[in-house]
Parts: sequence; C-alpha cells; structure tokens
Amino acid sequence: MKNHILFVVFAASSVGLFSCSFAKKKPKLADDGQLHGVAPNAKQSMGRPRGMVYIPPGTFHMGPSDEDINYAYSSRNRQVSIPGFWMDATEITNNDYRQFVIWVRDSIAAKELGYYKSAPGAGSSDSLIAIDWLKAKTIRYDASNLEKLGNKLILAPDNRLNGKADVDPDKIVYHVETFDLIEAAKRENAGVARTKFIRRYNQKVYPDTLVWMRDFSYSYNEPMTKRYFSHPAFGNYPVVGITWKQAIAFCHWRTHIQNSALERKKMAVESDFRLPSEAEWEYAARGGRTNSMYPWGNYYPRNKKGCLLANFKPGRGNYAEDGGFYTVRADAYWPNDYGLYNMAGNVAEWTNSYFNEGAYNFMSDMSPDVRYEAKDSDPPFMKRKVIRGGSWKDIGYFLQTSTRAFEYQDTAKSYIGFRCVIDLAPRTKK
Repeated sequence: MKNHILFVVFAASSVGLFSCSFAKKKPKLADDGQLHGVAPNAKQSMGRPRGMVYIPPGTFHMGPSDEDINYAYSSRNRQVSIPGFWMDATEITNNDYRQFVIWVRDSIAAKELGYYKSAPGAGSSDSLIAIDWLKAKTIRYDASNLEKLGNKLILAPDNRLNGKADVDPDKIVYHVETFDLIEAAKRENAGVARTKFIRRYNQKVYPDTLVWMRDFSYSYNEPMTKRYFSHPAFGNYPVVGITWKQAIAFCHWRTHIQNSALERKKMAVESDFRLPSEAEWEYAARGGRTNSMYPWGNYYPRNKKGCLLANFKPGRGNYAEDGGFYTVRADAYWPNDYGLYNMAGNVAEWTNSYFNEGAYNFMSDMSPDVRYEAKDSDPPFMKRKVIRGGSWKDIGYFLQTSTRAFEYQDTAKSYIGFRCVIDLAPRTKK
C-alpha cells in the first residue's frame, strides 16, 4: 500500500552552500583584466539562533578526570581541539518536539485534503509538493475532518477506544533525505554517481510513551506514560522516548524549516542542525573547566550548603531529595560557565558518535568524531551510539563529564533525550 507522507526536498547543506561573506547586490565586474572576485548573491545570514549559546573554540583534555572505577580503559585522557559551534542551552523539551510532531501531522493532513500544489518540475511525482500552510493551519481534528482523512492518518476502527476516531501516532511519518558526505569523500568513490550517496527513508516521529513502564519492571509509572508528553504541565521538561534515529529526523526537520525561512528572505542558507559529537559534548559540558569532574567543578554533586547541583539518584535511591522524582524542567539548576543547563543529570543525551571502546586510541586530535549510521540489518554492536551526562535515575558517577555510556540507535528510553548543535559561518565586518 502506498505511504501517504509528506516528502520534503531541499539541498543538503554540504553541497555548495558555505561562504563567509555575502553581497547584497549582483556585483559589477570591472572590465580591466584584473582579479576582483565575485561574492554570492545571498545576503549575510542569520544571527544568534534562538535558544542556543555559543561554545568558543579551544583545547581541552578529553577523558577521565578521576579514577576509572570500572577499569574498562575505554577512555584515555588525551588533549584535543574543538572549533566553535552553537548548542541548545537546554535539552529539547516536550514543547519543542511537539512542534515537530504537529508539523508532520499537519503536512500529512494537508496533503490528503488537497491543501498543496506541485512544486515546479514535479511532473506526475508526488515527491515534490508545496504545502499551503495558510489552509493547513485551519485544519480541525474533529470527528468530521478525521473521517475525511480515512485510514491515512487516523486509527483503524478496530484500534479505537469506545469508537472514538483519533490520530494514529504510528502514521505520523517524516521523510528524510540526506547526502552521505562520509561515503562521497572516500577516495574509492571518486567519480561515482551522485545518486549513490543520497539517503532516503521514512521515520516515525511520535515519542514512545510506553518507555516509562517498559524501563522499570514491577513499578507503577502509568501516570507518566499517559501524561508526560501530552499534559501542559510537562511542556518545558525534556522530551524522552526518542530514539537516536528520531533525534536525527528532528535535526533534519529543524534544518529544513530554518533554511526555508532564510530562502524566503533571500539570505544565505546555513549548515545543518545536528547532534553533537562525543568530543563536542564533553568540551561543552566542562564549560572551560578542562580537568574538572563535573560541569560545576570538583569534587562533589553538592555545594558547600549541602544542596544538590543536579537531578540524579542521590545516595541509595532518595529520588525526591533533589526536588524531582523523575525529570525536572530543562532549565532547572544553575547553568555551567558556557550557559548550558543540565549537562549533568536530568536526562542523558544522544550524541552523533558511534560507541567504540578503543575510539580514543585512534581518533584525531582535531575535532575528533567516530561516526557510523548502522543499517537495520547490521548486528547490534554496530548500532551503539554514545550517550553522555547521566540522568535522573543514575548515580553520581554517570554525571561526570568524562563518563561514557551507550545505547542502541533504534532504542528509546525514559531517561535519554538530546540537544542540537549548529555550525554557523563567521560574520564579516565591512
């Protein structure tokens, strides 16, 4: 059966979109036989991204700042350098992620109701469409409109509770198209057709709310399953139940809506939003304190007054002592010296890096990263992604900035969220 999903097509940021200076008008070339240079026609691009803070370039000692209590030797202390980048000040919240879910839902509904037009050059293909968002915003998800959508977006009759029609979370599907720069850059792929490096796939985006019950056997967590993502009281709490692949899809969508807005303003398109590398995450978490154990420094998770400095599992399990039984607001506690909140505790965070026990021994000392996007057919150990920061259910050891852990890229947990980073071109001065 044909999938009715929104197909979004836009240029990958990796293909001819980078520049450091921009001209406002088409330049007039002097006909004097000399080299004058030609600037792009786009205007200087965006300023500070909303909700993000700048992490300046620098060098730090990556790896343990204390004893390796597991004696795993999976992270050796070494000096690495990181270029500057922008990072979300907080973890992505339920409200942030809900914007993504609603955008995908509305785009699917608009397509089914005919609130779109084919993009130029689309021909008979439905892979290039332009949603009429003025009409899409008028869609009401009441009984009559839901029935018009048939089985394209709503629950099948057998899956309805008390016969009530509602949106089926499994049908909120986002289409991802990316260009695989890593494969394209390999010497053995020189001259290979461009189409070989384009990746297209569909990704379900609704969070797995059952993680609150699945993660803890013989434990009553039904209220969190029912309310955490849907109740306004948790709107500014970090989103959980998100797989690594869903986090990647969110970054893809966030890039799309940003670049679409920039193109409407005839401004230069920026690079992609993405997950931070493991090294970038640790560098940002340290906040300039290169050899400290925690984002706030050494040596303890409490201040001199005895107050806890993060949301985690104190002592033998006094979950409520830090003020939150489960998660807390994404902007709770004091930020680190870079202005980042909850880089320790609350929820652990996905990074873009593949988890390899020996990665520290062979990765570069310049913006190090080990990446591999596993296929569904790959063995489980190839699907491991680095998570950092510890969570509300972890002991203090996992809050240390250097502690490494992993989870599988297709697995969702009630204690793992994420935040985005973006690389912006330096602004030029006249």
